Amino acid sequence: MREAHPLEAAVGIDYYVSDAAGIGGRLRESPEHFRVEEIETVDPEPLSADPGAYPHVLLRATLREWDTNDFAGALSDRLGISRERIDWAGTKDKYAVTTQLFTVRKGDPDALAAVDLPETDIEILGRTGRGLQFGDLAGNRFEITVTGANRTDTIESITDDLRSFGGDRVGVPNVFGQQRFGSRRAITHEVGLAIVRREWEQAVRTYVGNPSERERERTRTARATVEDSWERREWQRALEAMPAYLGYERAMLQRLAELDGDEPADFRSALTALPSNLQRLLVNAAQSYAFNRICSERLRRGLPFDEPIEGDVICFADSDAPPDPALPDTSRTQSVTERRVETARRHVERGRAFVTAPLVGTDTEFGAGEPAEIARDVLDDLELEPADFELPGEFESSGTRRAILVRTDLEVSGDPPTFSFALPKGSYATVLLREYMKAPPDDLA
Repeated sequence: MREAHPLEAAVGIDYYVSDAAGIGGRLRESPEHFRVEEIETVDPEPLSADPGAYPHVLLRATLREWDTNDFAGALSDRLGISRERIDWAGTKDKYAVTTQLFTVRKGDPDALAAVDLPETDIEILGRTGRGLQFGDLAGNRFEITVTGANRTDTIESITDDLRSFGGDRVGVPNVFGQQRFGSRRAITHEVGLAIVRREWEQAVRTYVGNPSERERERTRTARATVEDSWERREWQRALEAMPAYLGYERAMLQRLAELDGDEPADFRSALTALPSNLQRLLVNAAQSYAFNRICSERLRRGLPFDEPIEGDVICFADSDAPPDPALPDTSRTQSVTERRVETARRHVERGRAFVTAPLVGTDTEFGAGEPAEIARDVLDDLELEPADFELPGEFESSGTRRAILVRTDLEVSGDPPTFSFALPKGSYATVLLREYMKAPPDDLA
């Protein structure tokens, strides 16, 4: 195995599966080079259905260079309605061409049909009884072009390595990609770890201060001012130095200025100035980092990802989801005892089940044997235990499990090469592309 780039190792990704040299190159030279289309699971009623029973209008939007939140805001402005009436199933990359579903509560189909926003194509599909919720999709299909590749002759060798690892299909560890932790400043897991350890002041300082050489100069200068102001508790000075585009940082500093922040409770209050979903995301990032390290250690020990061993915990495929790609249902798990190993292996081989590792939380059970040993060793190194995730408010997490392997049917065509594949929701396209490119994370962003 090749060692990963240092920036990837910093978020728990220590290795490449493939030993072959990478093709190099970069992603997103233009939005058309990164196409994403949701694999839909919603079956709407006709538009003529009773709006009392089916008050949500379902639409499919194809967007070029639109942040999902920004599109929802622009759409609500055009319709003259609250942004809270618009929901979607998954957040997509901005610098891309994306096709995804939205619902508009009590939407006017005629008004929606008349919406004219730049770089958008809206198709009205029908009505639904409830709005979309995050995760209301099976996965995503990708068409990604790599430009500037300097040695495409290794594509076949890399594919062979990944098929060997995945067991008849291209497979990679189902780790969380670099963007999960912050593309320019990978600190969300560090903030999350501080929260779980109840180091509230350290969590705020890591988020608001802590300048990175990979950020723009104005941002670095503002964060340096925060650091210079910290020990003297000069919160107003730090707030005045923070540019408007760093809204979350400003919200936390505003809270500290209001409280004359000096006590642990003040710093915890500053963290709650963040939106509730971002509070959860920070703890989730700590869980993701631990998961990545568990996968890296399993790789280092040479344990399989495409078949269970004694002590593993498997989960079964979601029988209600489309069959390709198969979607893990982590609510249905089974421990792999010595007696069950062969049966579990057959289930995994046939795509009916997946080997998992914990996203650690209060309800985490480690399994047994070497898989449990790996998880406990990682947590011990991080000075964490499941009970630490019993936190106030949005920070608490019961944990779950996640498949450690993601497999797909891959097609590569053209010059420059275009990679076409599908992944279940929650898996990262860049985790597959990094194996082929073996490029710095900035070229994958």
